[in-house]
Amino acid sequence: MRSDVIRVYKTLHTWTGLIAGMMLFIGFYAGALTMFKDPLERWATPPQQQKVAPADWPGAGQWPALIAATLEAHPGSARGFTLHLRPEENTPAPLVWREGGDDHGGGVARGTTLDASGDLVTVESSPSAMAELIDLLHQTGGIPGRGHHYWGVYAMGVVCVLYVLALVSGLVVLLPTLIKDFLALRRGRNLKRFWLDAHNVVGITSLPFHLMIGLTVIVFAFHDQIYTALGQAVYGDRPLFERPAPAPEGAPRGADQLVAPATLLATLRDIEPGFEPRELVYSDPLGPRAALRVGGKSEGHMLRGSTRGFAGMDPYSGEITSLDYLPGHEDTWIDIVTAFFALHFGNFGGPVIRWSYVLMGLGGAFLFYSGNLLWVESRRRKQRRGGAPVRQRRATRAMAAATVGVCWGCVAGVSAAMVAGKWVQGLAADANAWYPAVYYAVFLGSVAWAFWRGPARAAVELLWLSALATLAIPLTGLVAWLAPSLPPWVYPRPGLLSVEVSALLAAGLLVLAARRTARRVRQGGADSVWSLEGDQLA
Repeated sequence: MRSDVIRVYKTLHTWTGLIAGMMLFIGFYAGALTMFKDPLERWATPPQQQKVAPADWPGAGQWPALIAATLEAHPGSARGFTLHLRPEENTPAPLVWREGGDDHGGGVARGTTLDASGDLVTVESSPSAMAELIDLLHQTGGIPGRGHHYWGVYAMGVVCVLYVLALVSGLVVLLPTLIKDFLALRRGRNLKRFWLDAHNVVGITSLPFHLMIGLTVIVFAFHDQIYTALGQAVYGDRPLFERPAPAPEGAPRGADQLVAPATLLATLRDIEPGFEPRELVYSDPLGPRAALRVGGKSEGHMLRGSTRGFAGMDPYSGEITSLDYLPGHEDTWIDIVTAFFALHFGNFGGPVIRWSYVLMGLGGAFLFYSGNLLWVESRRRKQRRGGAPVRQRRATRAMAAATVGVCWGCVAGVSAAMVAGKWVQGLAADANAWYPAVYYAVFLGSVAWAFWRGPARAAVELLWLSALATLAIPLTGLVAWLAPSLPPWVYPRPGLLSVEVSALLAAGLLVLAARRTARRVRQGGADSVWSLEGDQLA
């Protein structure tokens, strides 16, 4: 391959990676955490939000009475509600609907149950927004916003276009030496060589994963535009998505006409015995277009949702209306669509796949961080003349400061928000407002700190901040266990204690990184921005 071609692709790889790198770091780091979004939601839900004890949940025979009493007493629930089939830490009551908020949470969750006498009991709760914050960081790269469509989602779609270009151009740059240098990790005095080898190994070994993530994010970000184009070019006057047919005039539309949930589940069980229903989601249950979606899990199948497959049913006739997204019953085209979602969410193959996605997500974050570090080091080497020390350019120092500020500010901000959420419960009027407030305060403060202190000092200090903030997660759990009268809480269940255990391991790795970075800062070359001397050359 001609050297001029390699140079063009190397330039393309460098600049697309630099432009997209820091936003992708946030997306991949938060995305790794969202692989366990459901356990995180349960972990972040305070015990006082569990308004109905699991032992007091009504049985299947009481579900019709619960639905009828709720629709009669609470007209707002007629817009739609969810019937949870089993208690979890983040489900305040068996029947729940939301008033206010948006598609990403917020508002007030109202719930109902039946007491021992069969009377309706109404409760109110504010679901924890911690897991939703992490998911939004994953989707938007940290660009804040409100409403159904977030500007950060579109920005992330554009970033992923650059991301795919960076992946392809990076592969082209490596092609001439791919066989010789594949999996090579050359350690020695040349730290840049080692970082470049590590960057290349992570990029090549996880290339299919990164291409899949990049392409699916582009589709997710611009799905409305894609659907509009498909509707105009392919479907014409036909609707792209079918809506439930309205009920004939005069058809009964009352709670007493709804088919019992147990009967609906029995019908679904006959069709797919391996499907494990978790909730029944009713939409407009008293209206002309009443619909029901049964969400659940099915081992060994790819799922359309992040953690759920779905079956559509008519809540009045009990008939199946849609098997498009029921695991094992999709047609060829729906199977392809489901595969796109499942490959992005990693919701197949159980814990092994989920933990693999966590590691690849963290590896992706390392890929973008190390890419920026390599660019900074390359600027220094290009400026050298005759081996003499050089004065680092302002742009180089700014990129170095932004890299450590954004990346470690994100890590520290997420951990700090998780800890703060447990300490403010019961002390603040709106505990959920603390999650974004703490995250953005730590994140923006870290970026400002990096520019004020310089990249070398800030890299060490922000790594220590990230380590201490992450270590505070298991320490908070320990305090909650030793002093249960304090606001924090801990759930002594293996699936939820894994949050504290994972945070403890992550804190240990961050401490190790901080110590090694501190040594590099002390011993680095005087003309490097990653040394104390180089920091003073500004």
